[in-house]
Amino acid sequence: MSIAEEKLGAIRRGMLEFLILKIVASEEVYAADMLSRLKKTDFATQEGTLYQLLSKLRREELLEYTWQESESGPPRKYYRLTVKGRACLSELNKYWKHLNSIVDKVGN
Repeated sequence: MSIAEEKLGAIRRGMLEFLILKIVASEEVYAADMLSRLKKTDFATQEGTLYQLLSKLRREELLEYTWQESESGPPRKYYRLTVKGRACLSELNKYWKHLNSIVDKVGN
């Protein structure tokens, strides 16, 4: 693994929480659906990592869930943002835009 790949790996791990909040903001979502959406990107993750992160976000009161019956098995947890989670995501979005502008300015 190159030094650049190692650095990018650290950035990807740090971005995962932000991406989960963005996914959940769009609709109530089941964990397997989150994994599927992430799998199509450079941010694919393992189920265990996702569940740990979801638990952390719940403890921080950024996410909550409801149980919904499934046609293909046991009930499932569907996650959604709390009011606090929406506020946090709004701040993260603003900061992301700010970082992009800094990178653009420094790079020119």
